[in-house]
Amino acid sequence: MGVGVSVFTITLGLILKFAISPDAMTDPVDIHVIGVILIIVGGVSFALQLLMMSRTGGQQRGPRFQQRRDERTYDGENNPPVP
Repeated sequence: MGVGVSVFTITLGLILKFAISPDAMTDPVDIHVIGVILIIVGGVSFALQLLMMSRTGGQQRGPRFQQRRDERTYDGENNPPVP
């Protein structure tokens, strides 16, 4: 899970825990317990993501593939294509 998914999971857990009244659902599943579980899973995932980013230095690497440079020269007659 990425940091965004962790934050989404925590947010969804908080909504289930605090924004939904228990009498709104008639299922035998306790919505508040599911909310707490999602908060815990999201928090652990977020902490692991921060740990992994600190171990790698938090730096993004360069491009995965090296770009080729076009070494052609252009003069007045041979103009480059217009994007």
